Amino acid sequence: MTSTNETGTAAPQGVSRRQALAYLVAAPTLAIAIDLARPDAARAGTAPAVVPSLPGPAELLDLTEAQTLAAAPTSMLITLTLGTDGIVRFAFPRSENGQGITTSTAMLIAEELDLPVERVDVTLADARPELLFNQLTGGSNTTHSTYLPVRTVAAAARTRLLATASARTGVAERELRTDGGAVVLPDGTRIDYGDLAEAARVERTTAIGTRLKDVSEMRVIGRPRGRVDARAAVTGTKKYTMDLDVPGALPTMVCRPPTLNGTVRAVRNAAAVLAMPGVTHVAEIPTGVAVRAETFGQCVDAVRALQVDWADGPVAGMSDADVLAELRGAQLPLAVPRVPLLTTTIDTDFTFWFSSNSALEPNCAIADVRPGSAEIWAGLQAPIVAQGWIAGELGLSVSAVTVHVTQGGGSFGRKLFHDAAAEAAQASRAMGVPVKLMWHRADDFRQGRVHPASTHRIRTTLLGGEVLTWEQRHTSIGTDFSHGFGEMLLSVASKLPVGDLSVAETIYLLTQSTHYSFGVQTNLLSEVDRRFNTGAMRNIYSPNVATARELTVDRIGKRLRLDPLQVRRKFARDERSRGVLDAVAEAGEWGRALPDGVAQGIAFHAEYQSVAACLVEIDCRPGTVDREVRDGRTGPRVTRVTTAVDVGLTVNPKGLEAQMIGGVMDGIAIILTSSLHLRDGHFLEASWDNYAYTRQWNVPPEMRVIVMENTSEQPGGAGELAVASAAAATATAYARATGKMPTEFPVNHHEPLHFEVKPTVPPVPASPVDGLRWTY
Repeated sequence: MTSTNETGTAAPQGVSRRQALAYLVAAPTLAIAIDLARPDAARAGTAPAVVPSLPGPAELLDLTEAQTLAAAPTSMLITLTLGTDGIVRFAFPRSENGQGITTSTAMLIAEELDLPVERVDVTLADARPELLFNQLTGGSNTTHSTYLPVRTVAAAARTRLLATASARTGVAERELRTDGGAVVLPDGTRIDYGDLAEAARVERTTAIGTRLKDVSEMRVIGRPRGRVDARAAVTGTKKYTMDLDVPGALPTMVCRPPTLNGTVRAVRNAAAVLAMPGVTHVAEIPTGVAVRAETFGQCVDAVRALQVDWADGPVAGMSDADVLAELRGAQLPLAVPRVPLLTTTIDTDFTFWFSSNSALEPNCAIADVRPGSAEIWAGLQAPIVAQGWIAGELGLSVSAVTVHVTQGGGSFGRKLFHDAAAEAAQASRAMGVPVKLMWHRADDFRQGRVHPASTHRIRTTLLGGEVLTWEQRHTSIGTDFSHGFGEMLLSVASKLPVGDLSVAETIYLLTQSTHYSFGVQTNLLSEVDRRFNTGAMRNIYSPNVATARELTVDRIGKRLRLDPLQVRRKFARDERSRGVLDAVAEAGEWGRALPDGVAQGIAFHAEYQSVAACLVEIDCRPGTVDREVRDGRTGPRVTRVTTAVDVGLTVNPKGLEAQMIGGVMDGIAIILTSSLHLRDGHFLEASWDNYAYTRQWNVPPEMRVIVMENTSEQPGGAGELAVASAAAATATAYARATGKMPTEFPVNHHEPLHFEVKPTVPPVPASPVDGLRWTY
């Protein structure tokens, strides 16, 4: 796979130098805190249209802005310290799960401090309840919301160091400069920051004014940089939760019910299992039966040996067809009638099946619960919520529960939920000892978080060469937002342009926009009772909504005799959208000659103050679709992808490129291969070897990422940005290659399973003893 990165460094028009206020904090060495009001977000212009559309809620104030607004009151509680060793230390109140935010944050600090990135140590902060919504990682919001606060705290440190050096040397501050972690005098003498750290400290907190660099002055921000933790990751020295050595914490697993969210009635052989080799404890917890042993292999053996009488869960007996019928019954009506004599009406209808929210790292946590206190270690995107829940569950005060946020091995929204941390705390309390709890792969696919199944209907009315009306109706199994997003939105509810709606409806309207001037528009969500363990996996609603939207746009283009690029350029609302479309069309050679059964598709999506377009080429010829791979799903193959991204201001082009590539893989999986199959109250998939995520044999051999020139002085979000446009482009390419618009996703959901279904009792398969067969 090849990848190309292109970036410009010219400052956009209107960028001004910022004055900001920070605080010197009383501490042994230099410590800085900040107080920063929320900046106004830059907005792109709107292109005129014959039948213009009023802006929707997401165009007035989107979820990214709402998150930043909610976090603003506690921005002053972010603190940076400088040690005598010259190392800047920053405990970041966000969760790093491989998205690269510790690298980009280190770059922001290094930029304003004129310091090598290697001398910035970004760690993850423990749960801090006083931060409220400033410690919630999600919605691709981290860089957007922390960009100015982090830069300000670093700039204030630089200001203080210059003042301290001036006082020591008698040289006026205006004659001093900073470079490479040192204050430089006019004669070239260098004073290392570490030598100034103690002298720069203060006895009491004091306000300090500072100036942020203009874009034209930046030397770190906007330059490609590798991950600060890359060497540790590839050498195996990076510490994840299961790598931590907490005294007394032994491996622990849970025996789970055969139906989703079933419960324990009775354990028939607890004593016999407790007598098995290595097993130290057996205890009932709300989600099953926990076993603790000297090794995880012994835990697997104990889980398989347990004989448990189970009560059925709330979806016992349900299968895919039952879910679809329930969704169909909950669909909101379309308001605009069909008037065939006067207008042309296009109706489209789509189904999206359940998909897994599992990360590559198994769901895991460590807990040490003692009388009067608890200590938790886990990769958590909402550690304050986890801390409060665990405190309530254990009957402790919040201050008695310490939650350490660890590096996560992937998340995709999964770690917004503290399921493993909750179980670890419950098991540790029941057993009276520390536990190192890990879910089996089968646990997370069958009992873990899933992206909810949904249906999507669109009706659009055309007259002449224009679109008069556009209606979207998204109907979904309820998405669980109990991880903190709901409380965050309530904190800024009076400022949201959505009225008195549920949390899910509010999030839907703050994230979904039609993106086109399609006359009078409505875009509504309906959800059915949430009896499944759902989560906001990768982009929440956007991949499904964008796929349905972009397929329908292709239908509009065909009716108006416009090709897919032309129809998007004609109706797109702003120049940023047209810019990314033009970039992928040129670089991806839109319209080039291709064999029968091979076609291009194009799509774009705007969210998080950012916009991305994707051009996909797909091979649907029989020789490709029918190729065989051992124990794998093949089918159509995406052979070439060109994606362009405009995030306003790019902090790390290399990291942004990686995010886009990951999002493309997600988008391909959503459309072509990956789903969960519900049968008799449980999902059939039970591990990654069953679940058909995009594998190496499905990865495009050619991929190019184009990073657009800066269009703003503030970065937008990027973590999930590419998923929706890549999914939609893959679907439109598939439709053109096969000559038939797909209506169910993934397109192979109803094909024969490519795996042998594992039993639900015992709930986990035996530990493999044939590893070499899978290696070679």
